[in-house]
Amino acid sequence: MSLHPVVGHKDFLSSMTRAHERTSLPSSLLLHGPRGVGKQRVALWIAQLTICERPIADGPCEKCGACRMAVKLEHPDVHWYFPLARPKGVAGDRLVTALEDARMQALEDLRAEPIYASHTADVRGLYFGITKTIRRQAHLRPNMAPGQVFIIGNAELLVPQEASPEAANALLKLLEEPPGTSRFILTSSEPGRLLPTILSRTVALHVAPLGTDLIDIFLSEHTDADRETTKWACELSQGSIGRALGFLPDGQEEGPLESLRRQALALIEAAVVRDPGQGYELSLSYPSSGARALIPLCTFIEEWLRDLGAIVSGAGDRVFNFDERSHLQELVARTSIRGSEIVLALTEVEQARELARGNVNPQLIINGLVRNLRRRLIAT
Repeated sequence: MSLHPVVGHKDFLSSMTRAHERTSLPSSLLLHGPRGVGKQRVALWIAQLTICERPIADGPCEKCGACRMAVKLEHPDVHWYFPLARPKGVAGDRLVTALEDARMQALEDLRAEPIYASHTADVRGLYFGITKTIRRQAHLRPNMAPGQVFIIGNAELLVPQEASPEAANALLKLLEEPPGTSRFILTSSEPGRLLPTILSRTVALHVAPLGTDLIDIFLSEHTDADRETTKWACELSQGSIGRALGFLPDGQEEGPLESLRRQALALIEAAVVRDPGQGYELSLSYPSSGARALIPLCTFIEEWLRDLGAIVSGAGDRVFNFDERSHLQELVARTSIRGSEIVLALTEVEQARELARGNVNPQLIINGLVRNLRRRLIAT
């Protein structure tokens, strides 16, 4: 199977085509924007553009041999790297080989099922073994194209918190002086977590959220969810196809992002009641390990806090969680939530996120977060 066409971003793609025609397309790019808006798919499109044998005014011709191989993830000069789970029980050169085998298997899975949204709680990173493979490959001659293209997805996972300290530094020389005609395209949903030295060696381009009309069409064409469900997911998507897919049910189970959203709301509710025992009880429902699974949960907690702020300030029509507007209004009415303290409450969530990155006991993180949110939000 082939990759699906890029959804939206027409103006962005047109600017890339014009830059390529003028031979002014930078050799090291950083595509940043919200998670799930299609940054890696856009990066693959740019790679296809640069290797296309007969590019046209709209971009790659889609007909030449290079284009056909690119959309099937089979072109020997387009290399796509992304975070992987660390293989257990291997180290050294064996780890390098194991990581590359895992990447090849992931690409094979993508060829079979090109529509995906990864919302796994597994700890993943761009480990030093991956960057060693990139460095070795970058100094080889291209097989067919004028130059090799290296796509590094979720590049923020190169930083020391998530991977080996050497992983990010290993790429710096390549980004500063790409070998021959090689190109590097990094993508990130959290560019602020990239090392300053990486930011300074790339040209940053923003990939904007999509319109809900485009997301609605995509879900209708590529999923079997009913119309009511797809419309609901579109409204919660915040312009992200990947986020919308994460809300769709998985068989009889609710979508992984809907599960996280509900967990975050339960945590907020525990924080605004006066009984501290509820927070302690809630924390015990979490495992005692695997703290990094709490990182995406923190994002939903922030969104609920943002919505509470909108309700308190009289802007209830601007909440993200539109389907829970009346519930939030009732929650504000029966508690003494202080709108002026919500900004400080957000800092408590960021501290919890950093503890999760440090792999602190999840039960301690949740218990402490509920306690700190109560202190911020509820008048004593």
